[in-house]
Amino acid sequence: MEKLRRKVEAISTIGLIFIAAGLVAPFAAIENSVIVEVCKWVFAAGALIYTIARMINVNDPGDSLRLRRLRRMEMWAGFCFVVASGFWFYNAHRFAGIVFSLPVMNNTIVFTLAGAMIQVVASWMISAQAKKEKRN
Repeated sequence: MEKLRRKVEAISTIGLIFIAAGLVAPFAAIENSVIVEVCKWVFAAGALIYTIARMINVNDPGDSLRLRRLRRMEMWAGFCFVVASGFWFYNAHRFAGIVFSLPVMNNTIVFTLAGAMIQVVASWMISAQAKKEKRN
């Protein structure tokens, strides 16, 4: 189970890197519509990779209910990333004449920040809970 958990962590980290790269690159090349389009797809791929990785059950049978729920909470961060990706595609279609602007990225940034906060809180709490259970 520990080996599977490491693989899932590595895959979800790759997904987070794709999300970060897809979100940062359009701000560096605002006027280039090709880069913005590629970054939109990179972001969506990262969101899907992260979410699928977090859907894999890596709980040991001996884990506490709290630890299981915290690991499930990380999956909800992935759902936030997928919704953010959906909003990017929707708003890019809705504001088709605008290459890149705040109306296109507004909801994407909000849901990405929500997912990031869920991920950070969940990982801190998982780490603390795992240490507490190891001591006991």
